[in-house]
Amino acid sequence: MRAWITKLLASISTIPKQVQASLPNRCLLCHQSIDNTGQAPRQLRFSGLCKVCLEACLYHEPHCLGCGKTLVEPSHLTTASLAPSSLATSPLATSSLAPGQLTAGAQSNIYCGQCLKTVPLKVIAPASYHHGLGPVVAAIKYQQQLAPLKVLVGALVSRVNQLVEQKLIILPQVLLPVPLHPQRLKQRGFNQAWLIAKEISVQLNIPLDANVLKRVADTQPQAGMTGKQRRKNCHKAFELVNHIPYQRVALVDDVLTTGTTANEIAKLLNKQGVYVDVWCLARAEAPSLRGQD
Repeated sequence: MRAWITKLLASISTIPKQVQASLPNRCLLCHQSIDNTGQAPRQLRFSGLCKVCLEACLYHEPHCLGCGKTLVEPSHLTTASLAPSSLATSPLATSSLAPGQLTAGAQSNIYCGQCLKTVPLKVIAPASYHHGLGPVVAAIKYQQQLAPLKVLVGALVSRVNQLVEQKLIILPQVLLPVPLHPQRLKQRGFNQAWLIAKEISVQLNIPLDANVLKRVADTQPQAGMTGKQRRKNCHKAFELVNHIPYQRVALVDDVLTTGTTANEIAKLLNKQGVYVDVWCLARAEAPSLRGQD
C-alpha cells in the first residue's frame, strides 16, 4: 500500500508539467505561439506575452511623472526619467515627496514645465494600456492570471529601481492596494490590486498593508464615464480604517486612467501628513477625458 501511494503521489506531481506542456501557449495580444524553450527569456515562458508585444507595450520615451505627457525636450533628463505616469485630470497640488527630500533640479527631471507649477502626484507605470494591453489587463483583473502579472510587475519594479538609483524618487515604507468594495470582492473573489501589490512586495521587499483603506461605497464601473462623472462616482468612496503609522506610501492599482480614484485616496492620506506615489501596471491616457469638468 505504501509503495502504491508513493507511486500515485509521484504521478500527480508531474501533472502540472504535462498539462503545461500540452497546452498551446500563445501570446494574448498577437496570438502567435510563444517559444517556451531555453531560447526564450525565462520570465516570458508561459506568461501569455511574447517579447515583441511586451516591448511594444513598454514605454521607451521620456514621460512626465505628473501628467504622463511625452517630454519632447529631454536634454536635461537622465535615463531614469523614462518612467511613465499620469493623472489625466487636474492633479492634486500636493507633492508626493516631503519638502526638502528632492531638490528642485531633481523635480525638473521628472516633471514637465506645467506640472512643475503644481508638483502633482507621481504615477509610475511601465507600459501604456493603449498599446494593446487590454486583453492582458483583463486576464489579470477578471481571470486572476498571475503569469502576465509577474512580467508586468517585473517591468514596473525595474522602472522603480531605475528612478531610485538616479535619486529621482524615494521608496515607500509600505504598499497600499486600492481596495474593492466588499460586495465587489465577494463577486470577483479576489482584488487584483492586492495581487499586484503582493508581487511587488516580494520583488522589492516592501511591506504590504491592506488594512488601512476601506471602500465604503460600491461605486459603478467607470469605463465610459466623463471626468466629472468619475469624480462624482468616487466622491467619499473611501475611508481610513486605522491610524496611519507611515509617512510615505505607494498606492497600487492595475491601470490609471484619469487619476480620479488615486486623487480621492490621496486626499485622505495627505490630510494625515502622508506622502503618496501611485504605482500601476499600465497607464491609460484617456485623451478624450482631459480637461473635462
